[in-house]
Amino acid sequence: MPELPDVTVYVESLDAKVRGTTLQRVRISNPFLLRTAVPPITQAEGLRVSGVERLGKRVVIALEGELFIVIHLMIAGRLHWLAAGAKPRSRASLASFEFDGGTLLLTEAGTKRRAALHLVAGREALGAMDRGGIDVMAAELPAFAAQLARENHTLKRSLTDPRLFSGIGNAYSDEILHRARLSPVALSRSLEAEAVQRLFDATRSVLGDWADRLRGEASRHGGWPDKVTAFHPAMAVHGRYGQPCPVCGSPVQRILHADNETNYCARCQTGGKLLADRALSRLLKASWPKHIDDLE
Repeated sequence: MPELPDVTVYVESLDAKVRGTTLQRVRISNPFLLRTAVPPITQAEGLRVSGVERLGKRVVIALEGELFIVIHLMIAGRLHWLAAGAKPRSRASLASFEFDGGTLLLTEAGTKRRAALHLVAGREALGAMDRGGIDVMAAELPAFAAQLARENHTLKRSLTDPRLFSGIGNAYSDEILHRARLSPVALSRSLEAEAVQRLFDATRSVLGDWADRLRGEASRHGGWPDKVTAFHPAMAVHGRYGQPCPVCGSPVQRILHADNETNYCARCQTGGKLLADRALSRLLKASWPKHIDDLE
């Protein structure tokens, strides 16, 4: 799922292309994409774009008259920019938005249709879609610490809870916790002040570093982020199960839960302890290794 760094670069790139232009036409290829009926999507046509914003993990196209097109990409949704006159060729196309200078194409890989499109009227209606999490890039340490302590959950769950923190998901939470040298299953209310500071600093630095990296990649591809993915070779632990940790060289570990996978370095984050995997550790029982050294 595109997270804060990816969505930020989408927003910046799209804003540079469409601010001040007119949305000429909206084409919906899949009827399940559009989740609102009032106002009708055709009401957005012919209106000037006043700007593009981020709302959590959503991309918001602000139109004159306080109409807002809200795009939630979910897991497999992606945005593409086509030059004026180019025709969409992707079978995965869900919608297209034709502007004066080009077309924004929304696609979704796979067969599950989870991406969502809303058209809402007024700032109040847009604000109602906000899950309430703070923007860590704009927050100070006391606000971050207060959010972390609101509920006593694992750090992984707390970081990815949109009611607590805005825009952080499975991928970047792994990277944040690795940089902070904290266990993904440590409880949020158990952290000492020094650990909270480390987590705050790591959150800001990971999200900021990756936004800068993705901006650089977009600039090399015509000013558009065409390679948005949850898995990057330069990531420290996310998606790198079994590969060496770039800090200590130990093999990256994982915890499988539902459709998600948490990746971590046992030596850097858990004092060498291997965290129980719900499926594998139950299967192996007494044979489940307890320490990273048991694997080496």
